[in-house]
Amino acid sequence: MRAALETLEATFQGEVIEPGQDGYEAASTTVLVSGHPAVVLRPATVADVQAAVRFAAGNGLAVAVRGGGHSFAGFGTNDGGLVIDLGRLAGAEVVDAGSGIVRIGGGATWGAVATALAPHKLAISSGDTRGVGVGGLTLSGGIGWKVRKYGLAIDALVAAELVTADGGVVRASTQENPELFWALRGGGGNLGIVTAFEFAAHRTTDVFHARIAFPAAEAEPVLQGWAEYLRTATEDLTSVVVFANPFAGGPNAPVEVLSVVDTDDREAADAALEPIRRLGTVIADEVEPRAYADVLVDAPVPPPGIRLASRSAFVEREQVPAALRILAEIGAAPQSPVLAVRAVGGAAAQVPDDATAYAHRRAELMLLTTSAGPAPVLEAARPALDAIWDRLAPHTFGAYANFLSGTAESDVAAVYPEKTYERLAAVKRTYDPENLFRANHNVRP
Repeated sequence: MRAALETLEATFQGEVIEPGQDGYEAASTTVLVSGHPAVVLRPATVADVQAAVRFAAGNGLAVAVRGGGHSFAGFGTNDGGLVIDLGRLAGAEVVDAGSGIVRIGGGATWGAVATALAPHKLAISSGDTRGVGVGGLTLSGGIGWKVRKYGLAIDALVAAELVTADGGVVRASTQENPELFWALRGGGGNLGIVTAFEFAAHRTTDVFHARIAFPAAEAEPVLQGWAEYLRTATEDLTSVVVFANPFAGGPNAPVEVLSVVDTDDREAADAALEPIRRLGTVIADEVEPRAYADVLVDAPVPPPGIRLASRSAFVEREQVPAALRILAEIGAAPQSPVLAVRAVGGAAAQVPDDATAYAHRRAELMLLTTSAGPAPVLEAARPALDAIWDRLAPHTFGAYANFLSGTAESDVAAVYPEKTYERLAAVKRTYDPENLFRANHNVRP
């Protein structure tokens, strides 16, 4: 491999970082996971990405592709393999201000993109964290603060530039390689390395951000009333409920309803938020206008040795009351993980399940659990967490890959229903027949 690496370095315009060199420790570590790769490459051009892929394939190296580095499962690093860090391919360019077409590098982060688009009064429905990568979030769907009004991030995607496992470059859209384009919209990193995304951004204004909190004892009525209200609320409103946070009191932590109302009209925002205030005893009521870019927050970085474990599942309308009742009971018990419920539906649900490889359009809610601790502590807590999800299982389906630490076959099956998986596997056979890109919720070719 040494000779091959020297050959690569002769034409590689980006950075080559090996163990023992300055910067290796930082380059081998993601936000959530540490690794010990044989080499880290930071391409400066698409040609560099092509060369990196050929180098990995030619030397039998496992490949980890890193955008923002926020993967709960640690897909952005590895031990003994190659990390391709796309951080230098992070531009955000408005191609056509009239139609809102923007071109974004595969290594960009959503905070940087939102900031770059703000002077043009443009935005893309994306995640809720500044440092999260455009690539990882988009390729698995993209649920964020505008999901009920503008859908998923993939719903704004109009084209993508992809480096495939043979080192070639292809473009995918509804007109060019349409089956690949279908697969990229929800198929994770299974098909190759996206070096550029083209989105149709929408016109935006400032928005209203709200935090309305209630006592822990009122969790179930607040949850049930909130879910009922979201069925008729304006699609300008996207909302998340977070409770049982062990860092804020565990079972006594307040029930926080976090919302964004996609308008700069205060009266309209107040009208959208007032039914939430009536759900219980309000103990905090914070509402303020913000630029959309300022709604995105900096994700907490855990201390060294601390891991985060996340699980997710979706809920259809008829199962909502039962699922929320169980979740409220779980939150009232000691040592509960952090619990969150995200409203989806709205514009995201107007797209057929089979139109993209993200196949959970009929969901009304997404449930999340998040646990934190050293790896041995998380492992010891796994039976209790399994028991929680066993209780929820009759009322939930599927999983959202961006909030899923597990990588077992059962996890992959939750992300991709059988027909979706079979169709993805067929596309995979075309573009990655040897499964070079397997550091993901892997669809085998």
